[in-house]
Amino acid sequence: MAEKNYSRIYLAIGSLALLTFIGILNETSMNVTYPELSAQFNVSLDVIQWITTGYLLMVTITMGTTAYLLRQYQARWLHLFAVSFFIIGDLMCALTGNFPILLTGRLIQAIATGLATPIMFHLIFTEIPRERIGMMTGMAAMVISFAPALGPTYGGVVSEMLSWRMIFWILLPIVLISLVCGQLFIRNKPLGNDKAFSYGSLITLAIALISIISAVSSIGKQGVGKQFWLLLLVAIIFFSAFIYINNHGKSELFDLRVFKVVPLRLSTVTYFNLQFINIGISLVIPIYVQYVLHSSAIVAGLILFPGSLIGAFISPFAGTLADRYGFATPVISGGILLVIGTSCFGIFQRHLTPLLIMLFFVVLRIGFNFAFSNTISNASMLVQPQNAPDVNSIFNMVQQFAGSLGTSLLASTIALFQMGNSGSLMGRTYAGGRFDFILLGVLAIITLLTMVTNYRMQQKKESISQ
Repeated sequence: MAEKNYSRIYLAIGSLALLTFIGILNETSMNVTYPELSAQFNVSLDVIQWITTGYLLMVTITMGTTAYLLRQYQARWLHLFAVSFFIIGDLMCALTGNFPILLTGRLIQAIATGLATPIMFHLIFTEIPRERIGMMTGMAAMVISFAPALGPTYGGVVSEMLSWRMIFWILLPIVLISLVCGQLFIRNKPLGNDKAFSYGSLITLAIALISIISAVSSIGKQGVGKQFWLLLLVAIIFFSAFIYINNHGKSELFDLRVFKVVPLRLSTVTYFNLQFINIGISLVIPIYVQYVLHSSAIVAGLILFPGSLIGAFISPFAGTLADRYGFATPVISGGILLVIGTSCFGIFQRHLTPLLIMLFFVVLRIGFNFAFSNTISNASMLVQPQNAPDVNSIFNMVQQFAGSLGTSLLASTIALFQMGNSGSLMGRTYAGGRFDFILLGVLAIITLLTMVTNYRMQQKKESISQ
């Protein structure tokens, strides 16, 4: 391929990376405004968290459509559709006078993010040579991993110095740059579909995902009660219906047969856990720092900035390592650092200061970024090329749903502890934070064990085939 064409492809990917960046930045930028919004709109923390949880959930559902859409329509027109929805939602949020309109605007914006991220990866996997995929997915991971952790910093600075509404106004000129570049340089051709879109699969999957998140959110009000189990049962029923309709209907949302490959299943678990920890800790830290350490919103956001920045710039380096030495080395090394960084929050909780939290988060983010992009890159190579859109759609759904579940569960847990009757609000928040820190530490250990098992299986298969 000529260098001139490479330049166009890079600019096309860049336009989508920019839209993805501001979309994901927007996911977590409101985290530091929870106390202010709770007071302004007179709603509790477990309700306010839906502006993040609902956003992530809508992104997840939208991503479920992209395996079909990317085969059916030109990415250029999908990009135009995404930008239009982002602008509409952004204006609704900036101008709103009540919480329902704010939440609706956030959900409309989420559709744009749900389209932009898979399109970006689709161009990487279909337009970039195999020997450069690690590096390019590393660049994409800079966007995906840096933006959600930078979000609280951005939101904290803007809301403290201006107002929370300016969080939305500032993004408008940036999205217009993505609009112009995308329409000029995105030129790939769709592969085409020989089947109709599976609406039944999408509807049943959406109901299942919403039910799971609603079940987890109910913990913040009444703990694990009847409502939790009822919603969980609904989720199981509809998820089973989704699998049946998707596999036996006239059309499918995506090809679930890719999960016959055991290493792909293990990679999916790894990818889910990584994003659960990443988004979850990015929510817990700002809340904990404000309620327990009595720091301002701007300090709560800035604590995450060094780790976000260092981790983001490590992603391309981690991808280059994978291109040269294989995926196992950077992924497992990242898993070890993830365990160390995450565990430190629980072990040293009594001694936590903003500086210590910042340092532990740096270690956590280095580990996360070593593993994150390389996990999806490795997964894309475990299936046939025609299944790359399926893996792309599934993995992007998984990472967004993990973020949605992480914010919902961890915020609901803190809200449940805050509703207790014993001790001060600071003490109750401290106890809720401790539960969350321990949970994330255990999940990091499980993730490391999954990584080791995965790459041992892949290495064993490679040795047999040789």
